[in-house]
Amino acid sequence: MMPNRAVNPLPPTALVGSYPPVVTPFAGGRVDLGTFEALVDRQVTHGSQGVVVTGTSGEPSVLSVAERLELVRVAVRAAGGRLPVVAATGTESLAATLELTLGAQKAGADAVLVVTPYYIRPPQRGLEEYFVTVASQVEVPVLIYHIPGRASVSLEVGTITAIAERAPNLVGMKHASVELALITEVLHRLGPAFRVFAGLEELSLPMLAVGACGMMNAVGNLVPDRVAALWHAADSGDLAAARKIHDELWELNKAVFFDTNPIPIKYMLRRMGVLPNNEHRLPMASATSDLEARLDALLERAGLLP
Repeated sequence: MMPNRAVNPLPPTALVGSYPPVVTPFAGGRVDLGTFEALVDRQVTHGSQGVVVTGTSGEPSVLSVAERLELVRVAVRAAGGRLPVVAATGTESLAATLELTLGAQKAGADAVLVVTPYYIRPPQRGLEEYFVTVASQVEVPVLIYHIPGRASVSLEVGTITAIAERAPNLVGMKHASVELALITEVLHRLGPAFRVFAGLEELSLPMLAVGACGMMNAVGNLVPDRVAALWHAADSGDLAAARKIHDELWELNKAVFFDTNPIPIKYMLRRMGVLPNNEHRLPMASATSDLEARLDALLERAGLLP
């Protein structure tokens, strides 16, 4: 099937690979910007192709607009041009989304990731106008964040196609759903240059196999080098190597969802010595003692304890 519309061409190496959604560290209730800067630097030195700021793992719903934009500025400074920074700028409000998206562009973000407006469950025609409006206000590449399990709204392939036809800077999407067929259908409609990032850890390899350009996975906070290696293996066509890494990551991938993400991730990062604490803001909460014991055993099996 020929694509209905070819997306604006990006360089072949742009927006591909492993883009972990970096967690947001807190200290005494405040955003710990120094630790966050170190987390971004760790992604650079451990082989990630890019980072996502205030994605789901970054707990954006407990952050103010000002805090989210400050995290973008810190990430851009910490990355220092060594890797791209994608700012997650979506909210349930068009006004707040526009403020965040324009602010992220001004702060130097290389692209923005805009989640479907959550809770209100809008119709497809409203979603089309929403994304066209957001994309029309900026020049940076725009990615749709499709996560039906969290947002309680799904985008139909026809809606994604309609948005792409009206928004030249819509270059792709993060797909956090078990619906593998959507990836093939979208790529058939919009062509292989349309970037589809895998957003479910356990389905990273299957999604890469059917055309995903990379992953935006929480587990990349833990072992960024291994997640990047999975993409390299799949991209080079080495299925045996990709299967091996997929199997190695399996327990960690499942652990992300032992509790609400990023509760398990933050605890494991603390136990690994990457974070000084695993603090959250309400209504999120730190890991229970039972969960801690379960995660400790997993980390020991994986050889990730100091």
